[in-house]
Amino acid sequence: MEVRMAIPGDEYAIAEVHVESWKTTYQGIVDKNYLQSLSKVSREEMWKGAIERGYSESCLFVAVIEGKVVGFASGGPERTKKYGIDTELYAIYLLKEFQGRGIGKKLFLEVARFLKEKNHSSMLVWVLTDNPCKQFYLSFLPEELDTEHIEIGDKSYEETAYVWKDLQKF
Repeated sequence: MEVRMAIPGDEYAIAEVHVESWKTTYQGIVDKNYLQSLSKVSREEMWKGAIERGYSESCLFVAVIEGKVVGFASGGPERTKKYGIDTELYAIYLLKEFQGRGIGKKLFLEVARFLKEKNHSSMLVWVLTDNPCKQFYLSFLPEELDTEHIEIGDKSYEETAYVWKDLQKF
């Protein structure tokens, strides 16, 4: 398995992981009509833009096994600016059949390393409160910071912010 920065040409594979992992992870949590409406094409454009913007402030790593992108993680400046936290883990997703193999941990640590190298000291992540995969984040011993409601499709969901105030421990 290889973990590397995403490069031009990876965008469709990242979009595929993004959409497929949403459908498996959030099945029974997020409205099924919304999950069915997810578009790999629109996600591909989103990830193409992220790759084209480069990695001066943000990062996008992919996990590759036998030439196939099986997961990704992205991070960068914290978006809300209301908590005094430097950075944010924006997304981390793996295809279901590759979960539980330590790949997510490697992706998480690469994002943390990248952000530390940019002289950042703290990171938060927003996780749907009902996400069964939140145990993954809890295994890194974050502090619970806040909860708020977000709209996904036409429904409201609670999400929880977890924070690591010292990235040096990673």
